[in-house]
Amino acid sequence: MLRQLARLTRPLPAAGPDALAVAVYADAADHLVAAHESGFEGVACVDDAARLLDVLCDVWTATRLPWAERWARGLLAFVLWMQEPDGRWINFVRDWEGSRNVDGITSAPGENFWHARALLGVSHAWLTFEDERAEAATFRGLDHAVMRPAAPDVRALHVIAAQRLIEAGHAAYLRVPLANWVGEIVACRDDDVLKNSPYERDLPHLWAHVQEGALASAASLVGAQGGEVMDVARRSAEALVVPAVASGFAASGTSPYDVAACVYSLDRLAEVTGDPRWPALAADARAWFDGRNPAGAPVYDRRRGRVADGVDGGRISENSGAEANIVGAEALLGDAIAVASTLDDPFVGTSSDPTVA
Repeated sequence: MLRQLARLTRPLPAAGPDALAVAVYADAADHLVAAHESGFEGVACVDDAARLLDVLCDVWTATRLPWAERWARGLLAFVLWMQEPDGRWINFVRDWEGSRNVDGITSAPGENFWHARALLGVSHAWLTFEDERAEAATFRGLDHAVMRPAAPDVRALHVIAAQRLIEAGHAAYLRVPLANWVGEIVACRDDDVLKNSPYERDLPHLWAHVQEGALASAASLVGAQGGEVMDVARRSAEALVVPAVASGFAASGTSPYDVAACVYSLDRLAEVTGDPRWPALAADARAWFDGRNPAGAPVYDRRRGRVADGVDGGRISENSGAEANIVGAEALLGDAIAVASTLDDPFVGTSSDPTVA
């Protein structure tokens, strides 16, 4: 996974001499492909860079590998450069010269996933590397998150960021917003199932759906309501996550992010409850990457270090973009750290190799 992400990483000098960004998509031959789902979006985005930064902070903490720190700091430079003075983030650059997409539907600043994921990335970089620029960016971004409404799936990421800072001994003032955000998530459900949006009518999609894990993990921080919050998280996981895992993610199309989101919630439930059923389910979910899926074949090519973009109609995608490999590394973090420990430098010979002119 890290090897594929190194292949996708490119310098972005407009953001700074050492700045790095991650190409959004790659085809079967690992040729880079720009994002076009909502009209032309761009070649690289904060959404992916911040998530990879989050992963690399964990990799560096476990290994202290110099290349992991260099990579993380390069991504941090890009994410910081994409933050507006009011604390919001622009998501996409249109090209490798660094032209920012300031008004695209998936790029304009606002209350969205890329703002929340940028918060997770810069806050982790601050705590990991004690970077003062990341600290300032974190609080600018938090000010916006506290003041503005957001959908429950985005709020779950705010909860995760706030919990991380509170437990690290920073930002005690976030206890009140965190409790409010938890209340918003709990209130937005259909019977037992937590919804991604109040406007959702069908069963919630699993992509980016981590509300059960976020609630389970934060329940201890909301006082007397913690027991109710934990019960809501457990019942929603039973109604939504467990059937998906039990079926081997038998939906007509499943992305690595669908699976990784389930893994996240199951891991958090396992940590909080100590019930052995949850880690067993998490192991079954992780097995999707190695063939426990409708295609009956690995989505994660361990030889090439490459996670496919998903399973659709019983077939493994030939493409392997940034998100697939980042969320694969999140779900299989132990594997990513083990592989990282065997690599001298995944950038040697690539366009991001600092020794290559």
